[in-house]
Amino acid sequence: WSIDDNSAEASLLRKARDQYDVKLQPIGIWQLDSVADLTWAAGFTKWLSFNQTQYKRVLSLDSDGTVLRSMDELFLMPPAPVAMPRAYWLENTLNAQMALVQPSEAAFAAIQKQIARRAATDYDMEIINAVYGDSCAVLPHRPYTLLSGEFRSIDHTAYLGIKDEVWDAEREIQQAKYVHFSDWPLPKPWQTHADDMLRDLLPKCGGLADCPERKIWLRLYEDFRERREY
Repeated sequence: WSIDDNSAEASLLRKARDQYDVKLQPIGIWQLDSVADLTWAAGFTKWLSFNQTQYKRVLSLDSDGTVLRSMDELFLMPPAPVAMPRAYWLENTLNAQMALVQPSEAAFAAIQKQIARRAATDYDMEIINAVYGDSCAVLPHRPYTLLSGEFRSIDHTAYLGIKDEVWDAEREIQQAKYVHFSDWPLPKPWQTHADDMLRDLLPKCGGLADCPERKIWLRLYEDFRERREY
């Protein structure tokens, strides 16, 4: 994106630069045409973080998420080529939404090699699991990655990780540091959607008129949209 035009994207980039001292680093999109689903064709771009060798560490976050609290403590972790949380909703799979990377020529070469020999159905998550699935330092998903769809779920066992622990929506959102928007078929929060779609996907509240899960879920989307105003 250009930061000099009057677009919403340019305005937000200038805001990040001027109000939050963000160093803007333009990069080219790493998009592959030989994919089974073009929705994820540009998802490989995040792994350019392994090539940012001017930095000792890079924290890569998916853009379809929202940062709720500082994660500066991650940069003080013991050295590891990459540290990531598990995708708690899957079996023994690294979650590509967040990655604490130590850039290096060797690591980037390994990523490039795996992408070159990938199958058409392999995307960003499959690539990182193929390269680092057995050697990655694992971050706890609580509090580092929480799906917005968790507030629409009935069974929270996979997220809690302890069978007998009681789910408390307010406690989890107060502890969470990064929330990834995942409420298919609802579009991402910067995209428009029909009001009836939103109503159909609201947390059900067990038949009650309202509940913490619904309030938190709506607040996440509202907060994201408000913070993108310029």
